Amino acid sequence: MSEVKGYIHSTESFGSVDGPGVRFIIFVNGCPMRCQFCHNPDTWKMQDGEERTTDELLKTALRYRSYWKKEGGITVSGGEPLMQMDFMIDLFKKAKAEGVHTNIDTCGAVFTREEPFFSKLEELMKYTDMLMLDIKHIDDEQHKILTGHSNKNILEFARYLSDIKKPIWIRHVLVPERSDYDEYLERLHDFIETLDNVEKVEVLPYHTLGEYKWKELGYDYPLAGIDPPTKERVENANRILETAKYLKK
Repeated sequence: MSEVKGYIHSTESFGSVDGPGVRFIIFVNGCPMRCQFCHNPDTWKMQDGEERTTDELLKTALRYRSYWKKEGGITVSGGEPLMQMDFMIDLFKKAKAEGVHTNIDTCGAVFTREEPFFSKLEELMKYTDMLMLDIKHIDDEQHKILTGHSNKNILEFARYLSDIKKPIWIRHVLVPERSDYDEYLERLHDFIETLDNVEKVEVLPYHTLGEYKWKELGYDYPLAGIDPPTKERVENANRILETAKYLKK
């Protein structure tokens, strides 16, 4: 029986912002979206990653288990983890057999109810404790400008996760001149209110730390000249999205 492999960009042993507790983070390669603010454009192409087996990655992760305590575990981020479904199912099935908390950081852009994807997703959800879903923009046309991709199936994915009561954290990158408008934030708030499975909402201020990577890869950086949002605008977004109420739960 051949070993299941994934295309991996890198790993991080002590992640503290990618889910609850201290976590081992696996960053995969491959992503269908081209977000203008992406700080990891070197993860876009799947074949640029290093092929590594699920057994190897889990063995490495478990070395740090003593640091996880009750809340920590493994998070797979990217890139887009759901582009490598066979890898994800095998990894998380083995992780759950070891009693490890599992989390996926996803943009949801590959979601479809078509086969074989949907059956594989249902299988993966059996071994997934939670997801962090990035909603880049609530307006479909603006989402296309910002990411090169529609948001319709992403919002459908959020509804599906709500229907199956799978816990999620919603993350939203606040980008001046793109998503940082009260109208869009209010629409995003109203959408989140329709979901029954949201445990946390996070506003992530846009930053320019990945701009140098675009230049190194020979890409024109589309947000050149746009500064990160001010403290006041970040506070405004947190107020409109009511992020504080989730901290009280």
